[in-house]
Amino acid sequence: MKIPLIKPYINKEIKDKVLEVLDSGYLTEGPVTREFEARLKDFLKVKNCIAVTSATTGLEVALRALNIGPGDEVIVPDYTYPASASVIAIVGAKAVIVDVDKENMAINFDEIEKNITTNTKAIMPVSLFGFPLNYDKLNEIKKKHGLYIVEDAACTIGAEYKGEKIGNHADITVFSLHPRKFITTGEGGIITTNNDDWAKWMDSYKHFGMNMDGAGREGVQFKMIGTNYKLSNILSAVGLGQLEHIDALLARRIELANNYKRIISSVEGITLPQIIDKKPNCQHSFQTYAVYVEDRDRVMQEMRAKGIEVQIGSYSLHMHDAFKNSPLVEIKGNMGNSKWCYDHALALPLYNDLTFEQQEHIIKELKACL
Repeated sequence: MKIPLIKPYINKEIKDKVLEVLDSGYLTEGPVTREFEARLKDFLKVKNCIAVTSATTGLEVALRALNIGPGDEVIVPDYTYPASASVIAIVGAKAVIVDVDKENMAINFDEIEKNITTNTKAIMPVSLFGFPLNYDKLNEIKKKHGLYIVEDAACTIGAEYKGEKIGNHADITVFSLHPRKFITTGEGGIITTNNDDWAKWMDSYKHFGMNMDGAGREGVQFKMIGTNYKLSNILSAVGLGQLEHIDALLARRIELANNYKRIISSVEGITLPQIIDKKPNCQHSFQTYAVYVEDRDRVMQEMRAKGIEVQIGSYSLHMHDAFKNSPLVEIKGNMGNSKWCYDHALALPLYNDLTFEQQEHIIKELKACL
């Protein structure tokens, strides 16, 4: 593609950090990962920050820390990546899939309330594409029904709600470090929580259930059955190098997003969802810049043929056999809004090196397709 959808920010400094790890011989999780966690903890201003192999495994660990399993239900939106609902079934609980709001693609609060039962233990909202959720409303529902909030914030590092970084508003929040995210380790995830007991349990679980109280090798005890979800020093070095520039990288994404909005404002046939508009006291991190267009699939193919890589927004889970046919999934309603978002959302290229001139070209070609 002449203009790719995403291009990870990798400079010489980051390459040098990786080479330092390779030269050290200490390749598995160790001091570099610890530093990466500490730096993210400071940036997000959270009490606990735990690196794992992916956002998917991070969500799984979060559910296990809350003792969610067979017999429990977790409410999750239909318009999201499959990992959101899959992890609920993986821990043996039932994923109760509900519709979203057409305007902002986020989980519909009325649908949450309508589908809470005596078995509901948690809500897993998705802060899609880097747009903060209405955490005040979510916490009203949480307190009213005595539920946990486990936020799938895969796309939302750097976003803010009422002046506070995302990572502080849910009981447990999970971020992705996939290459489509502007802070990436190739593969990886970050769990945040302000509950020390949950953090201690999750850190132990991802280290085979090891006692993580700092005892020397001779004092190691395995306190429970755990697994290996450690993030290697090699991958952490990539993320650590990017963290050196996180404020500038985030500012650039916001600048590019504002420029897209300026160009698109005069183009008929492109609709901006609510998530593009800055709401009071909110800051979008713009992991994805998605717009609504008619005949999305045709437009997507024509744009790609022009050398411009565009993509669908996300998936409607109810359309897929994995969720239609699972005894651990219950689909509530016809998902009309989710299906509409799936049919119309188009993700445009967005990365640090993208130029204003390239954005003009992208929208010119998109206008021609429309």
